[in-house]
Amino acid sequence: MLQFIIRRLLLLLPVMIGIVLVTFIIVRAIPGDPCKAMLGERATEVKCDAFRERYGLNDNVFVQFGRYLVSMAQGEFGNSIRFTRPVTDMIAERLPMTIELTIGAMLFSTVVGILLGVISALKRNTIIDTVTMMIANVGVSMPVFWLGLMLAYVFALLLRDTPFFLEPSARLSSGVTLTPLIKLWGMEEAEGLKKFSVYFLSNSLLWNSVITGNWEPFINGLKHLILPSVAVGTIPMAITARMTRSSLLEVLGLDYIRTARAKGLPYGRVITKHAMSNAMIPIVTILGIEVGSLLSGAVLTETVFALPGVGTALVTAILGRDYPVVQGFTVVIAIIFILVNLIVDVSYAYLDPRIRLE
Repeated sequence: MLQFIIRRLLLLLPVMIGIVLVTFIIVRAIPGDPCKAMLGERATEVKCDAFRERYGLNDNVFVQFGRYLVSMAQGEFGNSIRFTRPVTDMIAERLPMTIELTIGAMLFSTVVGILLGVISALKRNTIIDTVTMMIANVGVSMPVFWLGLMLAYVFALLLRDTPFFLEPSARLSSGVTLTPLIKLWGMEEAEGLKKFSVYFLSNSLLWNSVITGNWEPFINGLKHLILPSVAVGTIPMAITARMTRSSLLEVLGLDYIRTARAKGLPYGRVITKHAMSNAMIPIVTILGIEVGSLLSGAVLTETVFALPGVGTALVTAILGRDYPVVQGFTVVIAIIFILVNLIVDVSYAYLDPRIRLE
């Protein structure tokens, strides 16, 4: 197991180089000039020449690539062309919101999806099975932006004066404040990894609230996270429910399940201990893929609920030909996605002892 993990981590380096190279080529193959995207009507030939010279865009793409690898090895992703800010600061500012949204969406999709799938499998070919699968099919079919708007309309407008009222946008309600850790600890002038770590935690509303013991913004932030988590987690929930049903039905038809029942084991124990452990393997695979897709940024959900996440930052950077931002976010998301896949692979051996990763 340990050898497998070390081997996968060592493979991370060439994978990262390949991802950066592909991103370099694809981003620069998009029609458009960063200078004209930045300056608009003020983009004269003289200004654009100076602009390209300033950001090293006149060099060969492989020269730029080599220079970027050296910068990345030092823990830097360069400065944003559009905002003239370090990309690491933008990552520390935007990524916490996306991670919080991803965790909320995955909790919703996993708990509800597996529950619906198990109920549907155990009540196969009954009205309950039909209803749960109808819910799953509707969940897959609903556009995320429409569901987000409908959730905001129902819980923020129709239920406004009820205990079920939920804020439709932003991360905190008006009047609720939270002091960032980077200011609380007086580390505005810190540099390198220390500054990035504290800045990252400062922009993670929930972590910041827990560390500082400020529970009002923590509870308020959780309430704000409910609607976008449900909106972006509905499609993964539906997929998880259908996968759980089919996987569990396949396992329930195997000989060892009938043997366990013939020995007189309680039906609940047969399901939880014997059937679900083997049925979980394809479900865990789907969950790992969904985590990766959510980390890339739920653009429509972030737009509907006015959340400053990775998705909107990436779209803005692509439209503005902001190469360093696109490359920096892509590398960080790829690293997280690879680590999630590693956790999924390791979990196979835990779920099914017959699997030996070595």
